[in-house]
Amino acid sequence: MTETTERAYPPGTEYPFGPRPVHEAAEQYHRIAADRPMTKMTMPFGGDVWVIHRNQAARDMLGDTRFVREPFRTGERVVPYFVEFPDFLKTTIQFEDPPHHTKLRRLVQRSISPKRVRAMRESAVEFANHLIDEMVSKGSPANLVEEYALGLPIQMLSNLLGVPPEDRPKFERWAASTLATANMPEERIANDMLELIGYMSGLIEERRREPREDLLSDLANARDKDESLTDDEIMPIALILIIAGFDNTANFISTGVAALLHHDAQRELLLTDVDGLMPTAVEEILRHGGWALGTPVGGGGGLVPFVATEDVVIDGQLIAAGEAVLIDPTAVAHDGIVLPDDAEFDITRQNNPQLTLSYGLHHCLGAPLARMEMQVGIGELFKRLPQLRLAGEIRWNRDHLSQPMVELPVAW
Repeated sequence: MTETTERAYPPGTEYPFGPRPVHEAAEQYHRIAADRPMTKMTMPFGGDVWVIHRNQAARDMLGDTRFVREPFRTGERVVPYFVEFPDFLKTTIQFEDPPHHTKLRRLVQRSISPKRVRAMRESAVEFANHLIDEMVSKGSPANLVEEYALGLPIQMLSNLLGVPPEDRPKFERWAASTLATANMPEERIANDMLELIGYMSGLIEERRREPREDLLSDLANARDKDESLTDDEIMPIALILIIAGFDNTANFISTGVAALLHHDAQRELLLTDVDGLMPTAVEEILRHGGWALGTPVGGGGGLVPFVATEDVVIDGQLIAAGEAVLIDPTAVAHDGIVLPDDAEFDITRQNNPQLTLSYGLHHCLGAPLARMEMQVGIGELFKRLPQLRLAGEIRWNRDHLSQPMVELPVAW
């Protein structure tokens, strides 16, 4: 990834930038945002894209319907990104635009409403404690990712979609394969994709014949004439939920636990009122958790891009028709404007401006569920094991689109 040479930027405002201590990285982001709202980058794949650095500019863009993803979905444009974007993701609801996107979101949101998620919370608490019981019975130390962080969101997603939780190994294999960006044979990716589609097609047909109280039944049996869905419309919704729905949340849980284990004062504060502090702790983990792990951090990242359908000015910068734009969620959480102390990890922070789950039309469909799972998953763990501690080196999978944590050794 290289910066274009349209103009020379002042020293100390280069973007992207290499790993450095957290406070130095934050200061670099502050200088960049003070100098300009966005930087035009040349990505390794897909060419140029504007990367937004300021929080308010990001919100303005994400809320503007003149930015769309259709050229990526149709194959007219290659997605400008740091890695080659998996083809199947471009067929999901994430790449739809209004009005079709609006119709699909409306139907899904009925099943993942805050009210329904609240009703799922009791079962989440019960299952989290079941996982903790099993982990403790096996003895210390343990890899928290495998023994806990993956299990909870897979169980909740299984309940929501109505898929058997005993198929968890399949979900993990499909996610690892279809979201791989390197070191995965094309034949395996294709075979796993066919297997996943066949699996979901069978479930959709089954729910049409025998509806249950789950999301797939809701989608397969939508009654309103204007809201009836074909299998081709249901499949992209199901795929994005089953592949990305548990993977990201598991990584958020693992990151949150690791961040708290690296910050004794914040962990001890959490233990004084776990239930009361978990809502704000979750927002801070989403905003800053990846920067709270005691390792150097670099500048450069982004959510899925958009394309401008006409000339649009955002925060004084012209984005010409046909140009691509994305937000760097880490940059907009550390722009030195919306928060005075954005380099600090503070689980009591109010009115948190994080955009990790996006915003506006493309705000993450599963956000209420993800937040609940994080609150329960991290909260119940520290209630049961307040003495939890790190027991080795953390490891990530860098050949996966979301670069998830795969090893978090802990002891108690």
